[in-house]
Amino acid sequence: MFKINKSLTLLIIFNLFLTLSVKAQTKYSSATVAFYNVENIFDTIKSVGYINGTLPYNDKNYHIQIAESDISKYETEEFKQSYTYENLKGKKIIRPLILQEEFLPNGNKRWNTQKYFQKINNISKVISELGTDVTGSAPAIVGLCEIETREILEDIANSSALKKYDYDVVHFNSFDARGVDTGLLYQKSRFKVIDARPHPIFNYDSEGKRRYTRDILQVTGLLDGEEITFLVNHWPSRSGGEKASMPARIEAAKVMKGIFDDLKSKNPNAKVIAMGDFNDDPISPSIKNTFNPAGEISKVTEDGYYNPMLPLYKKGIGTLAYRDAWNLFDQFISTSSLVTKNKDYSSYKIYKTEVFNKDYLIATEGTYKGFPNRMWSGDTYRANGYSDHFPVYTILLKQAK
Repeated sequence: MFKINKSLTLLIIFNLFLTLSVKAQTKYSSATVAFYNVENIFDTIKSVGYINGTLPYNDKNYHIQIAESDISKYETEEFKQSYTYENLKGKKIIRPLILQEEFLPNGNKRWNTQKYFQKINNISKVISELGTDVTGSAPAIVGLCEIETREILEDIANSSALKKYDYDVVHFNSFDARGVDTGLLYQKSRFKVIDARPHPIFNYDSEGKRRYTRDILQVTGLLDGEEITFLVNHWPSRSGGEKASMPARIEAAKVMKGIFDDLKSKNPNAKVIAMGDFNDDPISPSIKNTFNPAGEISKVTEDGYYNPMLPLYKKGIGTLAYRDAWNLFDQFISTSSLVTKNKDYSSYKIYKTEVFNKDYLIATEGTYKGFPNRMWSGDTYRANGYSDHFPVYTILLKQAK
């Protein structure tokens, strides 16, 4: 009969215990990256854009919002060309904002300070809960759209729900006719900005007149010491119909792809996460034909892209509703460098992605019952409302050192 040496048996048991102990002690760092279309947050001041073309275009003071009553305090000149960084170089001009009227105290929505801060607090509450089930903290990075000014981002950062996280903001005014932009919140203790800049999108109508839309915001920095670039998007809407407006979103997709290509040409392993309201679903031509992203990690190619929203879309999960049908316009698209097929979390990789659709964010009555609990039903204000979109978030994970 074969006998095992007692000392050998004890050694095997000890080594097994040591191995299990080491595995059990493996710890991870995590970071939530979130995006939220907050449904038109305007301030209560009638304002205009002031552009100082003597500054670099990515200076936060290049294009600011000022009260209409303060125009006389600024040096300005007449300007009749299209708004491009080249045309504006060296000039100081006023840019009218023509679509803010409804969000003024005497506008259709009777917008005021009380309603404004109710909106700020509602949105901040939601942001504070994104990804906390895994990370135990509010998001490290938050992309936002439908924000009128930098000051609105700062008010969100300083809200009671978020102030303790010590967020800073990145924001550039775009030439969008409605005066709304994209922006980024980031926890200063975790993210250090290296570079930030806006990327304009050039679209034209049938008569060759430019249609101004939101810029793509690019922010590159160190997240817990690791370089990652975030692209915050709000592509042109489907106004006029999905088919008729599709070329505008295809153009936006080309601009975003160009940013990806530029970053990857400098570093083939660059980590890039694009987020935003693309006003298209994961299977729409703008996304599918431009990026052809895989929805399953196992199918992501070395030089390809990953869209974790694709499986959610196929399950019928959406972030907004139109005519009683769900769409999933709010998405993430990332480089393959953020995907691991063998659970290698030695650096930040995508762990999971979700639509945040808690019960309190779902309307329980009225026209929008069962859909996002928005603050506005036409011009009717709903204090317990949030946005006409659900937020989305992705959690990054890496082994702690």
